Amino acid sequence: MKANWSPGSFCPVNDFCCTTWYPRASKWLLHRDWQCVPANDLVASAADVASSIGCSDRVFVRPDSPLKPFSGRVLDVDSISLKALDHGFYYEDETLPVIVAPVANVGREWRFVVVDGQVIAGSSYDAETRSATKAGEDSNALDLAEEIASSIEPPSPVYVLDICEVDEKCRLLELNPFGGADLYDCDPQAIVKAVSDHAIRSIKS
Repeated sequence: MKANWSPGSFCPVNDFCCTTWYPRASKWLLHRDWQCVPANDLVASAADVASSIGCSDRVFVRPDSPLKPFSGRVLDVDSISLKALDHGFYYEDETLPVIVAPVANVGREWRFVVVDGQVIAGSSYDAETRSATKAGEDSNALDLAEEIASSIEPPSPVYVLDICEVDEKCRLLELNPFGGADLYDCDPQAIVKAVSDHAIRSIKS
């Protein structure tokens, strides 16, 4: 007997979509102005979409979905196409929702693991090389991560929270599913203990 099966995700996908959590994280968010539009609508009306967020030449585009069928990128407004958005590689839907925002000059970045509203571990990282960096700890980044983790409605009891530095100020870059994120130099023992304790509490409750 053959069973129907399709690959999926071990996370509440809708809860991690940018359009779900961006509004409630607006006070900390890197993207103060943004629009979510279908990919084909962006291609057809790129100049109008860019103008609506105060841009003319270039914009930052990323998928709304946390499953990231393409990586976030900066594109020239006059050259946006489905091909430029990697259509046909990991997705076929031309109406894929995408986030469009102004380009920001992002400096350092940090990833924090959050369990039950508390920051458990953190690490700085280099987004280009996808590796931990030697930038060391930054109290401003940690303070912001702890403020957000204790204030925002979480997309999941366990998740990762990314902070970035822009114009010497720390901002919230994104939230990601714990099961699909690189943990860089985050303390593995602290993470295992916190996640295990959470699992035990969940079973008992």
